[in-house]
Amino acid sequence: MPGGGAVLAAVAGGLGTGAFVWRGPYPTLMDDIKTIYTTRKPQAVTARDVASLRFVIDMFEETSRLHPERVFIVFEDKNYTYAMVDAMANRVANVVAAWNLTVGETVAIMAYNSPEFLWTFLGVLKLGLAGTFINYHLKEEPLIHSLTASRSRHLIVGRGAELVDTILGVYDKLPEDFTVFVSGTTRKSLPDRIMSFDFLMTRSLPVPVCKVAREKVTLLSPLCYIYTSGTTGLPKPAIISQGKGIRQTHGYRAIDFSHQDVTYVVTPLYHSAATCVGVFNTIGEGATIVLRRKFSASHYWEDVRKYKVTVIQYIGELCRYLLRVPKHPLDGVHSIRAAFGNGLRSDIWDEFKTRFRIPQIYEFFGATEGTALLMNCCNKVGAIGRWSPIIRWVNGGKSGFHIVKFDPVTEQPIRDKEGKCIPIQPGESGLLLAVKPPNTVTFYLGPKAMNEKKLMKNVLQLGDEFFNFGDLVYLDHDYYVYFRDRIGDTFRWKGENVSTTEVANVMTQLNFIHDVNVYGVSISGSDGRAGMAAVQLEEGYELTSSILSELYSHVVGHLPHYARPVFIRVVQEFTTTQTMKHQKLRLVEEGFDVEAVRDPLFVINNQSKTYEALTASNIGTILTARL
Repeated sequence: MPGGGAVLAAVAGGLGTGAFVWRGPYPTLMDDIKTIYTTRKPQAVTARDVASLRFVIDMFEETSRLHPERVFIVFEDKNYTYAMVDAMANRVANVVAAWNLTVGETVAIMAYNSPEFLWTFLGVLKLGLAGTFINYHLKEEPLIHSLTASRSRHLIVGRGAELVDTILGVYDKLPEDFTVFVSGTTRKSLPDRIMSFDFLMTRSLPVPVCKVAREKVTLLSPLCYIYTSGTTGLPKPAIISQGKGIRQTHGYRAIDFSHQDVTYVVTPLYHSAATCVGVFNTIGEGATIVLRRKFSASHYWEDVRKYKVTVIQYIGELCRYLLRVPKHPLDGVHSIRAAFGNGLRSDIWDEFKTRFRIPQIYEFFGATEGTALLMNCCNKVGAIGRWSPIIRWVNGGKSGFHIVKFDPVTEQPIRDKEGKCIPIQPGESGLLLAVKPPNTVTFYLGPKAMNEKKLMKNVLQLGDEFFNFGDLVYLDHDYYVYFRDRIGDTFRWKGENVSTTEVANVMTQLNFIHDVNVYGVSISGSDGRAGMAAVQLEEGYELTSSILSELYSHVVGHLPHYARPVFIRVVQEFTTTQTMKHQKLRLVEEGFDVEAVRDPLFVINNQSKTYEALTASNIGTILTARL
């Protein structure tokens, strides 16, 4: 089999008259060539940095040394140069050095989007430590779990009274050796074991720490932990290794990103989309990142124009919110040359691209803990990538992805007589799998069983192992791949992953709920799936107005806003499998269809602070006004 580069050169060199011959039986040949060429751009520099162990922090320090006055962060109309951020990161490193942590240990960070978040993280990296990013929406048990699951014993809290109040709410339930440092407060106002980080920073000097402190860092050492929901019911710390971090810093090479580019990030930095995509690529090329504390649809394009943004990083929900803003004569006036992200649905793709005059959309598909990435670089509406025979052939037959037939009832792949998975054909849907690199030991920080759940074995041959995304995709007849659905016990709503088990565990704390089945349902005009809970009451209870109010107060008090069930369905009993697992298929299919569902249905009402009855007469008004 000839090398991929030679094949690509031969194919490209054969264009011209020969291209018409190829494009007769294979009309998407040019799409294959563009995909191969684009996705291979980052490979050389990535291989170089992996071989030389040039980690993310090394890239940042190199730019700070060579181009100290270059702007790294733009935040709330203030420029922060690489030198300024490096100096603050040095202060952080000198503070944390006194905690006597060893290479590979972690420091938790819970903060809103801000320069402080980034220089705190970079300061931690200077010591060979890892950062654990905490979702500031979490409360009670999920928050406690997130703080301790990464095995961190130190938490740095950013500025904001709400953040401090959140930590104080779980403070007494944290381990005795767990220490909290908060910003924006004085020492006198804090209880024991909670210290002022500002006080420590004022006493610290911006002197660089010796690189010997991180000399034992390897490609497998943790860079950061980013939490993702899963079937365990609680957030799981996905491991972003130092080696994976190197690969992520050069992903934008595929779109010719350089130090002259300006990217715009508005999603939370505790998300991989913001940090691993937006921040790491900015550091990798020594570019500039415009950071906003939180997303604002009404100010988005104003910022893009003001700061001369050239590349925007999106999630699908963000695009839909932007389209809901009234049209403006300046909608398409900007310097953007590319949009890079995931989750842009086909129903708004063309409208988003046309209205805002986006020259090129790069839609990718991956997972925080995943081992490979798909990318649509051909502006194909709704597609997440290509999986064609030519692309697989150029890669020596070793495609990073495989799509296999899947049984939606058993939620297992369909296998042949030998026990191997069966690849799908064009025009079919299947389960997306990715090759597991030999040096990938774990996906999450946790027990072996947690990681085993993400593995699919005996796929192509007995004994092999693949990463299971847990997602169904569709392959069209032109070999474009489209996302279809998530399987298992998670769904996505408001840009966040929701664990059905976590929501169910919270709801069953109420004494009037006997059992609950949580799932996601589609709402026309909205991305992701809204939470819905089928509830079986304890014997002797009826869903009165007081119980509905109590249910509302309970989910608001224990769950982040995106995880609270939007709809409630009251059932008499549940249908279960032979292994006593809830059967969700029928519940998901019926959703909140008031014509099809005979059980009582309710919908959340945040103004009245309760759940109210959902009927044929009010469903249209409610969906239009609230969701």
